[in-house]
Amino acid sequence: MFTPVRSRIRTAALALSAMTALALGATATTGAAAAPAPAKQGPTSVAYVEVNSNSMLNVGKYTLANGGGNVFDVAVIFAANINYDTGAKAATLYFNANVQRVLDNAATQIRPLQQKGIKVVLSVLGNHQGAGFANFPSQQAASTFAKQLSDTVATYGLDGIDFDDEYADYGNNGTGQPNASSFVYLVSALRANMPDKIISLYNIGPAASRLSYGGVDVSSKFDYAWNPYYGTWQVPGIALPKSKLSPAAVEIGGTSQSTAAALARRTVSEGYGVYLTYNLDGADRSADVSAFTRELYGSDARYTP
Repeated sequence: MFTPVRSRIRTAALALSAMTALALGATATTGAAAAPAPAKQGPTSVAYVEVNSNSMLNVGKYTLANGGGNVFDVAVIFAANINYDTGAKAATLYFNANVQRVLDNAATQIRPLQQKGIKVVLSVLGNHQGAGFANFPSQQAASTFAKQLSDTVATYGLDGIDFDDEYADYGNNGTGQPNASSFVYLVSALRANMPDKIISLYNIGPAASRLSYGGVDVSSKFDYAWNPYYGTWQVPGIALPKSKLSPAAVEIGGTSQSTAAALARRTVSEGYGVYLTYNLDGADRSADVSAFTRELYGSDARYTP
């Protein structure tokens, strides 16, 4: 069993799945060309944003006092869901009303970040319905869901997909338990569909320990993997170079500044290339952010409302 490690703020509002959005004629959008950002030396910083309660634009409000570079390099929309269609007996991609709002308003919620040079990735999370990344019953079923993901990236001009295998409740609605092939098939198909986009792994759940099947190891198909336990240090168990791993994980405003600084210092001293943060809200968090930017980049963070 995997213990939930984050607060998930749910909404009861009806929402559309990715395939529904496409069926209704959602206009395909291409990612905005990234403007050159001031050079920044140091690890890649990642910010998850709970869009049920916070704006993605918060990620772009932090720059380094020395040099003006973006504090955050990757912004994660948290979160879409993998749901289960009991009629079709198939997994489907689902957006609650708040995620759908971000996607539908990509011109004002996503493009401004991309224009600053910040990548915007969609996280996908289980939703207690029995569907998960680790229990597709066939390669075709995994490939079908992979196409929903890649179509969403293309439709809304996103920079990639993040996998978070929590809350699937495998077995609900008559679904299967995790199997060895499912996640390998899914990641392989997704990487084939979008060879130049980000695929990241929130290193938790059955999928995270099922990265090899039939002589195929999908570890190298990921761009990043990170520790899911905030306020701790844990090297993800995936065969990626240190430059693509974040053993450090902090909740902004929830992890003490001293711990955030110590984790950042260890990231640099041990040569890791990624630093993960969660729950960036709309308040001025420059003191919390500066605690780790001083260690990562030798600079305080500046907040611009």
